[in-house]
Amino acid sequence: MKELEKLIDYNFSNKKLLQQALTHSSYANEHRGSNIKHNERLEFLGDAVLSIVVADYIYANCPDLPEGELTKLRSALVCEKALFKFGKMIKLGSFLYLSKGEKNGGGAERPSIVADAFEAVIAAIYLDGGMEPAKKHILRFVIPEIKNQSQKPFKDYKTTLQEIVQKNPGEKIEYILTSESGPDHNKHFVFEVHLNSNVIGKGGGRSKKEAEQNAAREALELMGY
Repeated sequence: MKELEKLIDYNFSNKKLLQQALTHSSYANEHRGSNIKHNERLEFLGDAVLSIVVADYIYANCPDLPEGELTKLRSALVCEKALFKFGKMIKLGSFLYLSKGEKNGGGAERPSIVADAFEAVIAAIYLDGGMEPAKKHILRFVIPEIKNQSQKPFKDYKTTLQEIVQKNPGEKIEYILTSESGPDHNKHFVFEVHLNSNVIGKGGGRSKKEAEQNAAREALELMGY
């Protein structure tokens, strides 16, 4: 466990929390009567902590992404594939307590087991030290992955709509601000997207870019794209 603590850069006050986070249900079942707790409850809590930390970070640091794209990005960062990748980065599988059968069957390299254990470790850190160390631990993996995701080609709704409209010479797209409300720290903008003089979509957001993206998205949906 000391080796794992070095890898995750966190020292537990309550070592039993880390031990529980590393204990698969198969190991606990194999040692019934020994009062060994497995990590499924911690996994449940870790999933919630992970989700709020990721949502909070991408909301604050990706201001131009509309709600739909934020949801896609969050899903990509908290899915089993991503968590398995994060777990492999700290060799998490090699630290797990597994039953003999599970170990011999390759359980230490099974994506679902490693991903669940990664969430359980998040919960253990959260319970042992609070939100800040849990957040620090999560963002060590998430921030580089966000940069990796952002390098993938992405067509925004405005670009897609513009490309469709350009197929018809003489057609013109324009975004019109129709309302602006709220205090400076919590503004809400509403935009209409006009095709020539016709309103073809409307959207709101906390930034002008987000509102324009949502207006373009509605236009695309109404057009059947």
